[in-house]
Amino acid sequence: MGEARILYIEDKPDNRLLVRRILMAEGMEVIEAASADEGVSLARMEHPDLILMDINMPGKDGFSATFDIRQIPELDHIPIVALTANVMKGDKERSLSAGCDGYIPKPIDVDRFPIEVMNYVRKGRR
Repeated sequence: MGEARILYIEDKPDNRLLVRRILMAEGMEVIEAASADEGVSLARMEHPDLILMDINMPGKDGFSATFDIRQIPELDHIPIVALTANVMKGDKERSLSAGCDGYIPKPIDVDRFPIEVMNYVRKGRR
């Protein structure tokens, strides 16, 4: 599918493992952060092509991390996609209004997921 550098900010190791395996099988590089603060630091250092953001994390949540990343001028072009189990009515809209460029609900569809990720990467590269 093509080389892309993806930063996945997610506190649960099992979720990070699943996403890493799926995306690496498609030739993508996956950088992982286990907390929102670590994710903001890695985004600043690594300048990934895309950030996948879990919303529900202990301490600082994904909305706050998205806000923090959006305050860094050199990162404002990087798409941030909420990858979340928040699938109630209004959750997608809350993610988008918090600064996310997209929304992928969990559990992920392992067949469609890499295609969705690359679509967001391509939008960010324009």
